Amino acid sequence: MIDITTTRAMALQTHPPTIIYALLFGLGLITSLLAGYRMASSRQRAWIHILGFTIVTVIVVYVVLDVEYPRMGMFRLDAVDHALLKVRQGMH
Repeated sequence: MIDITTTRAMALQTHPPTIIYALLFGLGLITSLLAGYRMASSRQRAWIHILGFTIVTVIVVYVVLDVEYPRMGMFRLDAVDHALLKVRQGMH
C-alpha cells in the first residue's frame, strides 16, 4: 500500500513538459494559418468549417488540460479517492 501511495503522489505531481503545451499551441496556430490561407482564395467564407475547427480545437485543449488536472474539471477521480479513503479507514 505504501508503494501505491507513493506512485499516486508522484503521478499527481508529474506534469507534461512545457514543450508539450508549446507544441499544442503551435499546432493550433499552424492549422489555423493553413485553414485561413485556404479559405482566403474563395469569395465566401465557409462558416461551417470555421465553426467546426474552432469547436474541435477548444474541445481538444479542454480535454488535455482536464486530464492534466483531474480534480478540477469535468473528468474527476472521485471514485478513486473514495476507494482510497475506504482502504485508509480499514487500516485504523
